[in-house]
Amino acid sequence: MGSHYKKEREARSLLDIWMGINNSPTCFWSKISLGLQSQHSVLAVLVNTIIGVGMILMNRKYNNGLDEMQRKVTMEAMAIAMGVGVVGGTSYSMLDVANVISFDAEIGHLVGLIGITYFIAFIVGSIRYK
Repeated sequence: MGSHYKKEREARSLLDIWMGINNSPTCFWSKISLGLQSQHSVLAVLVNTIIGVGMILMNRKYNNGLDEMQRKVTMEAMAIAMGVGVVGGTSYSMLDVANVISFDAEIGHLVGLIGITYFIAFIVGSIRYK
C-alpha cells in the first residue's frame, strides 16, 4: 500500500505542475498580447494549447493510476463540474448577450466556476465515500 500511495503522490505532483504551467500563462498573455503583433499572439495561443494538451494527458494518466474508489470520486466531481460549466456557461453567455449583466462574460469567470465546483464536489465525494 505504501508504494501505491507514493506513486499516486508522484502522479499528483506531475499533474499539479502541468495544471500550473497551463493556467499561469493565460493570466499574463491576455495583457501581453495587446502589445504584440498578431503572429506573436497566435504563437502564444498555440504554445498554451500544446501545454493544455499535455495537462489533459497528465490528468488521464493520473486518473488511470487511481484505485476504484478514488476514480469514482474523481469522475463524479468531473461530471458535476462539467455540468455546471455547460449550464452555467450557457446561461452566463445568454445573460451577456441579452445585456442583463453590465459587464462582458469572460471565459476566466467560467474556468474559475468550474474549478471551484470540481474542488467542492471532490471534497464532498471524498467525505461521503470515506
